[in-house]
Amino acid sequence: MSVKNQLQNVQASIEEACQKSNRNAADVNIVAVTKYVSIDRTKEALEAGVEHIGENRAEDGMAKWNELGDNGIWHFIGNLQSRKVKEMIHAFDYIHSLDRMSLAKEVQKRTPEGEKKKCFVQVNVSGESSKSGLSVEETIPFIKELCKYKAIEVVGLMTMAPFVEDAEEVRPYFRKLRELKEEIQQMQLPHAPCSHLSMGMSNDYTVAVEEGATFIRVGSALVG
Repeated sequence: MSVKNQLQNVQASIEEACQKSNRNAADVNIVAVTKYVSIDRTKEALEAGVEHIGENRAEDGMAKWNELGDNGIWHFIGNLQSRKVKEMIHAFDYIHSLDRMSLAKEVQKRTPEGEKKKCFVQVNVSGESSKSGLSVEETIPFIKELCKYKAIEVVGLMTMAPFVEDAEEVRPYFRKLRELKEEIQQMQLPHAPCSHLSMGMSNDYTVAVEEGATFIRVGSALVG
């Protein structure tokens, strides 16, 4: 199926989820996860109207950005090694996986002076050992400490839920992340407006939208 048709299906599902949760569908951004697809398929997504492109690996992402970079907004959504920051920092508008001070330090070092990098702090809400991210308890102290890195703007929180057949089972994890985001927002930290939630993938994005996701990361349901 073409990306255009798939996009229409995803948009319809978002609209339905927003109606159920009394939200505006315009507040939900679709990030097309293109890590397993070609440059041509990524181009098809952009031409179909997808604005946000998500990549998990610096090398693959840079190859696509070098061909298509001017046509979209680029998100780094995978585990980011500090040594890779230098080669990708200029290309990606958002980093979804900030989870340690050593990475924050490198982002600060490599971001051009006077600029800010939009970052999501990754939270391992489920506590699964296979997933990266801070624990819920570690998140607020970590974000407070980020105030010393002037190049970092904490625009929100990100999580990856457990992969299960019934998406309803992961609703508590998404709800917990939303509650944590709201707690941080109430602190009114200048460096951490924390107004966004990056959560939900192809198997569970409708539940994530119902629980407040503003960025959903959709791969197989959109680009294959």
